[in-house]
Amino acid sequence: MAGPQADDDPPKRHPRRRDVLAGAAALGGLLRASGPAGAQPVKVRLGTATPGGGFPVYGAAFVEGVRRFDAALEIEAINTKGSTENVPMLETGTLDLALVQGEVVHAALQGVGRPPADLRVLTAMYPTAGMFVVRADSPYRAIADLKGKPIAWGAGGSGLVILGRYAMDGLGLDAAKDFQPIYLERAGDGPAMVLDGRAAALWGGGNGWPGFMTMARSQEGARFIAPNGDEIQRILAKHPFLKPVTQPAGSFPGQATAIPSVGSWSFVLARPGLDETVAYRIVKALHALQQAGNPPPQLVDTTAANTVAVVPGREKLHPGAARFYREIGLLT
Repeated sequence: MAGPQADDDPPKRHPRRRDVLAGAAALGGLLRASGPAGAQPVKVRLGTATPGGGFPVYGAAFVEGVRRFDAALEIEAINTKGSTENVPMLETGTLDLALVQGEVVHAALQGVGRPPADLRVLTAMYPTAGMFVVRADSPYRAIADLKGKPIAWGAGGSGLVILGRYAMDGLGLDAAKDFQPIYLERAGDGPAMVLDGRAAALWGGGNGWPGFMTMARSQEGARFIAPNGDEIQRILAKHPFLKPVTQPAGSFPGQATAIPSVGSWSFVLARPGLDETVAYRIVKALHALQQAGNPPPQLVDTTAANTVAVVPGREKLHPGAARFYREIGLLT
């Protein structure tokens, strides 16, 4: 965004007619690209997760962002139990699209403990740095301090629970046995349990994650606990599909420094047979949203470039998404 005019900026000039016409043509091109006249109305079902977690918030931003640039696409956000339910719902066609945590994407597409899922990536969502949050006055300052304590790992169907399981396993710990595990009916119930002492810590992750925001804004305040440098290396050595992910400073109130951790990218996955034109229109609308500037914070990382960079194999891209990415020069 341009700042205020500096003293040495050239004086402002009235736009010439050809400049006005060029600007109008560019705007018209953007509108045509994002919402073609006479586009066929389409209804799409998008699976998110339980209320109070990050996926429903992201899903709402996703629906509104696409609607802004292709109003004929009617996307209905549906609350589910989370990533582990979303995958089978996609496979049966109950959902057309779904938000899926990176660890669940890995297991589904690679066939870990199950046959490989015939699902395709529509777009990358955002990277998630897994970590714990405790009250600011808590005596706990390291993962080792939390052993044996009651931990709210999240909603039972959430991919964040699986990320926590992998992270602890990389440290030689069992999330279900070396802690007192609490699995939530609703992701939004976790912060209250930490604040009133029923849980020592809440596990979670993601920019603007509601559980962390609630804790950070509370009167008690919050402090984050993530793997240290040695622990990060141990986790990545055992589970190389995880990646180093850093939570930028200022992501949450009172978080003055960046927090290195481990995690993965979450993705929007599509059911088998989702029409290529529908997928194409959705990613085109998302790209137009980014090009227009100032996307909602939940969608800042949902870009074409990020998707091409982090997709777990180009062959996993939905053909409609791949077609659009070729058109804008990201794929050959």
